Amino acid sequence: MKIAVIGAGNWGINLVRNLRDLGVLSHVAEAVPALRERAAGEAPDAELLDDYTPLLGAGIDAVAIATPVPTHHAVAKAFLEAGKDVFVEKPMTLTVAEAEDLVATAAANDRVLMVGHLLLYQPAIAWLKDHLGSGELGKIYSLHQERAKLGRARAAENVLYSLGVHDVAVLLHLAGAAPTAVQFSGHCGLQAGIEDDTYLHLDFPGGLKAHLHNSWLWPEDRRRLTVVAEKGMLVYDEHAQTITLHRKTIDAELGNCDGGSEVVFEGSGQPLKLELEHFIDCVRTRAEPRSCGRNGLDVVRVLESAN
Repeated sequence: MKIAVIGAGNWGINLVRNLRDLGVLSHVAEAVPALRERAAGEAPDAELLDDYTPLLGAGIDAVAIATPVPTHHAVAKAFLEAGKDVFVEKPMTLTVAEAEDLVATAAANDRVLMVGHLLLYQPAIAWLKDHLGSGELGKIYSLHQERAKLGRARAAENVLYSLGVHDVAVLLHLAGAAPTAVQFSGHCGLQAGIEDDTYLHLDFPGGLKAHLHNSWLWPEDRRRLTVVAEKGMLVYDEHAQTITLHRKTIDAELGNCDGGSEVVFEGSGQPLKLELEHFIDCVRTRAEPRSCGRNGLDVVRVLESAN
């Protein structure tokens, strides 16, 4: 199998390294000479190009796209129409219309389209999905996700786009459905029109609600997901890579019940490697990816609704 990486910048170089280690990297296309030189040092056996267009007619199986988000639609569509399978980093596109077009193009050309929603490949998230689906916690009331820190403020996108895209993908994945309603609020402190601190609220079928807090103007580095359910609560600490079960509920008489807590999952894999292994397997077997184009479209719908 031959996979080319398009874009070898800050994140794209990680795709280069992992696909090299997986033995499938064939080409790297990068327009910036210094980044191309760095990629050559990381993957000396790959063919280096300053333009991706020759790859449209090359004998490769797939591409992994890590170019700036405004280019995702045009680059991904060109390769889908050229008969190549496509992995594209998050968010899939800037607009719902572009995302819908990529999903339709992939279907029309019978191509695999996968979006880089990295957290879906974190083993703890896979465990959570299975555990919530088992019914052991009873009815799931709400999901609370927070990702906040003193981070890199952006001038062209708000903190939801910068930090929250993976979180939105996780909430949709755990809910197992697209939201029926989206509410958004944010505060612009540093720059006019660019929110530094945002709150996203999602309603899902069956009464489940999800809440997401993102901030790059925050005193602590917080990465945590809390699940509140009928028979207990779960807390996923992304830093420690642990999931703790709290046997805490409120009974029918509105009394508090506290049965203690215990760590029920601990450990992490290498989510980027696992994600790219999944893409390779989907290219080989023609299976639908966990983070397929429709999943990417649902995430872009939420982002567009929020803005």
